[in-house]
Amino acid sequence: MRLGITCYPTYGGSGAVATELGLALAERGHEVHFISYAAPFRLVGFRERIYFHEVEMDEYPLFEHPPYSLALAVAIHEVASQHELDLVHVHYAIPHATSAWIARQMMNGGRGPKIVTTLHGTDITLIGQHPSFHSITRFSIRRSDGLTTVSEFLRHETEESFGVEPDRIRVIPNFIDTERYRPEREPCHRPALAPGGEKILMHVSNFRAVKRIDDVVEVFARVRSHLAARLVMVGDGPERARAQQRAEELGVADDVVFLGKHTSVEELLHCADLFVLPSESESFGLAALEAMACGVPVVASRVGGLPEVVEDGVSGFLLPVGDVEAMAEAAVSILADGERARTMGLAARSTAVERFGAERIVPVYERFYEEVLREEVRVPAGLPGELPASKRARRGP
Repeated sequence: MRLGITCYPTYGGSGAVATELGLALAERGHEVHFISYAAPFRLVGFRERIYFHEVEMDEYPLFEHPPYSLALAVAIHEVASQHELDLVHVHYAIPHATSAWIARQMMNGGRGPKIVTTLHGTDITLIGQHPSFHSITRFSIRRSDGLTTVSEFLRHETEESFGVEPDRIRVIPNFIDTERYRPEREPCHRPALAPGGEKILMHVSNFRAVKRIDDVVEVFARVRSHLAARLVMVGDGPERARAQQRAEELGVADDVVFLGKHTSVEELLHCADLFVLPSESESFGLAALEAMACGVPVVASRVGGLPEVVEDGVSGFLLPVGDVEAMAEAAVSILADGERARTMGLAARSTAVERFGAERIVPVYERFYEEVLREEVRVPAGLPGELPASKRARRGP
């Protein structure tokens, strides 16, 4: 197949999964064309059958905000036409699904490549819910030839919020390269991260408010009062300064390491003794899965799709959002008990390999593409974007 993939290229789960999917598909013999405003952060080095097309954006005085969605539509149209793409897989509904639909309408009366849209989270639970975007998000979702979500939680949210029929959505979870993310990698950076042999707690994210970065520091401060430990923060974003300030206020700043963004987090995760993810919301929890694949237990919030990844009491613990006391107690119960830590780490690794390995999930995407190309996935009846009557009644005016 000749495939186009559009995703946000910046540090984050959706871009990581989209890029890894494209790389895996290319290894399986497909031709893959990435289309975005910058190269995805995990697209490094030359790979056979992989191409990158940068969306060209010119600034004009007329535009206070350059219309990226239209420029992306033009780019998708050009790539699809020149390379005879069979299918365009967009990650995130806004603006990618919209741009893909516009691009197809520009081609032979709408007879362009099929469109598969994967919904990752905030495009459904946050951005798409805003009154300014709800109708266009609904339209773009319902005009896609194939729909996937990364969790059952997100499938349900999509059905309820946008009136999408249940049988139109395929749940295909995020996946992991279990050879790349594994315990006991070399070289080991543990001596540099914890020179005194301290236990290592780790957090990886884009440091946005929804990740509750302050809670990570709060949990660590409580753990630090019970045992020698270090907190390693990987990533960057708007909440970093507040987290640094909170570490100073709690008197633990000397034991908190802010490493900034890293594209190869697998080199760090296997050094951790515990992964902490106290998010307000997670549609899946890819960072938690990456840690689990490295044999690291997880302490996280019981929200969104996380219960579909972390088995409470087996591969880690799930606690209520904001309950830093309970999270700290759970963390200490793991870190202070070597046998429990080992057992949970093995269970975490086993879950990652058996349920979320790339060799298991990538073929599922291939089969779904084939169904879409054979038109075996049902397209909704009715006017474009129209909600069924039952959904309209539920949502109210």
